[in-house]
Amino acid sequence: MRFQTLSEWLSWQETLHFTEVDPGLDRIACVWECLEGSATLPFTVITIAGTNGKGSSVALLESILRHAGYKIGTYTSPHILSYNERICINAKPASDKEICNAFNDIDLARGKVSLTYFEFATLAAVRIFEQQEVDIAILEVGMGGRLDAVNLFDTDIALITPISLDHINWLGDTREKIGFEKAGIITQQNPVVCSESPPRSVFQHALALDSDLYQADKDFQVEQREGEWDWSNQKAKRLNLPYPALEGQYQLQNAAGVLQVISLLEPQKYSVSDHAIREGLKHVELTGRFQRILGDVELILDVTHNLQGAKNLVALLAEIPAQGKTYAVVAMLNDKDVSGVSAILSKSIDKWFVASLEGDRGMSSTDLAEQLKKSVNSEAMLISDDVESAYKQALNHAVTGDRVLVFGSFHTVEAAIRIQNKGK
Repeated sequence: MRFQTLSEWLSWQETLHFTEVDPGLDRIACVWECLEGSATLPFTVITIAGTNGKGSSVALLESILRHAGYKIGTYTSPHILSYNERICINAKPASDKEICNAFNDIDLARGKVSLTYFEFATLAAVRIFEQQEVDIAILEVGMGGRLDAVNLFDTDIALITPISLDHINWLGDTREKIGFEKAGIITQQNPVVCSESPPRSVFQHALALDSDLYQADKDFQVEQREGEWDWSNQKAKRLNLPYPALEGQYQLQNAAGVLQVISLLEPQKYSVSDHAIREGLKHVELTGRFQRILGDVELILDVTHNLQGAKNLVALLAEIPAQGKTYAVVAMLNDKDVSGVSAILSKSIDKWFVASLEGDRGMSSTDLAEQLKKSVNSEAMLISDDVESAYKQALNHAVTGDRVLVFGSFHTVEAAIRIQNKGK
């Protein structure tokens, strides 16, 4: 084995390929073939693409199916605290040993083929799911869909969550262009579920592949009442359901799409009871999606980093108003629409604590502050070198009844959680 520890493997992978992002399936397909793998996997595959709601949809679907008694593998990215979070079996992260063994198999099979960090992870996840003989694997697309490593594997059901502008340098600068990339996960004559009204490009791709498309508010509906809700399509009804245990009205949109996926699984001999759905909704957990940590000063962690996510965040902050002020700790990657995000959030935040993110993609606090100035008064900003310093400054300013919102990136939320854990 090339390396003995997971950290050694990951450090090496970060420098193996000439670039962090390299869309395309040729290299990963070559390595998978050398591993004697097939694009058609020995378990049911659900692939999830979209701009917002992917992580929530994975968590909701996994929780419901696990409560129904099935063995579920999930592959998600990025992680927050531990790489192992990316590859889970029944909500439990894979062990270092399992991942290292999978990496070794991939390394031996690849020969001189160079793989990215994400491609290694994708192959390792599927390798582990095969070894663990899961019933269903839920694969979250990293970016886009058509050329994403996850798309090497044929999906049985595609789920496309809400689409908005993000990664425009890679995916395009309109919803139609981005929709075309997301629609790439659809496979011939296999269904696709859209948890919103998608761009026309998604409809066109589904039609070309003779794949049935199920659209929110058209092919499946939600009826809300105080404390509960109903879901229905042409063939089934799920009544008196609890609201998802994830914060935000938009989580109902994600849950509705997930229930449509479940309705399509049932003809494939997967039985999911109303009880399993209720338990799955009540007990779903997901770190960093409007995650509230209550106290004299409430802490809110949210990985929001694009326009639609910012709109959702504003709505949530309004739904749960603070007694005092809202302080934001923000750090973002350099390919994000800072001015657009801050314009949406500017009236919801009293003071901004601006920080730098490390790494090639991280934005410096000075550059971030310069972009924030388009919609945020300079006097409402304090600049720090890193998230830890910004977070501590925000806490020093806050008094009982105030709240501190940490957002802008998975990396920003990770830093705040690590600081929290130090104090325990």
